[in-house]
Amino acid sequence: MPQKLRILLVEDEDHLLDAIKLNLELEGYKVHAVKDGKTALKVFKEERFNLLILDVMLPEMDGFQVCETIRLENTEVPILFLTAKNTSEDRVMGLKKGADDYLVKPFNLEELILRVGILVKRSLKADDLKELNSYKIGEKTIYFNSFELKQDDGVVVPLTKKETMLLKLLIERKNEAVSREQILETVWNYDVYPSTRTIDNFILTFRKYFEPDQKNPVYFHSIRGVGYKFTDSH
Repeated sequence: MPQKLRILLVEDEDHLLDAIKLNLELEGYKVHAVKDGKTALKVFKEERFNLLILDVMLPEMDGFQVCETIRLENTEVPILFLTAKNTSEDRVMGLKKGADDYLVKPFNLEELILRVGILVKRSLKADDLKELNSYKIGEKTIYFNSFELKQDDGVVVPLTKKETMLLKLLIERKNEAVSREQILETVWNYDVYPSTRTIDNFILTFRKYFEPDQKNPVYFHSIRGVGYKFTDSH
């Protein structure tokens, strides 16, 4: 693991801070650990990080406020909440504030390390895909900037903004199950709460566009109880 992968850890319980920091450093990450929200914001502005791990219950300023403040300036860096609050309302609040993941205390350190690895890898992959202007599936190419789908025979199909955003999200997370919450946050921005049926209809539309056999999809999959997944060999 390259040393350049940097994590800002914000946790006010000394024993937990030390244990997490030690385990992350053993994995090869460079960890800057602080104990309160105000210091976290100061450090974040001064340095570059690949991931933030935020406790929710913090002195000075809670983790939700820290996350919200960071998201005003930076929408890219992954944020993982660590919290003793485990209600669905708290999870939704965390995602609304801009978090990418949410781990409830007490937690397994191995699970934390795995989630950290996934988020960091995703952020590095997203960096590579930032300039992703087009993507080819079969004989059709999606052009994200012009909201178009072009076939090899020259036929152009216009895409809606939401179709384009959802396609880009699924392609960026290729071979990963993307949860309904992540789709809500990224595509709908929580302005409207579409039903599962609404997102299913988008997936059905994508199958019409891209699948050779809509009843046996190879690209766009609904994962029961989890979300949706795009798979592609290239």
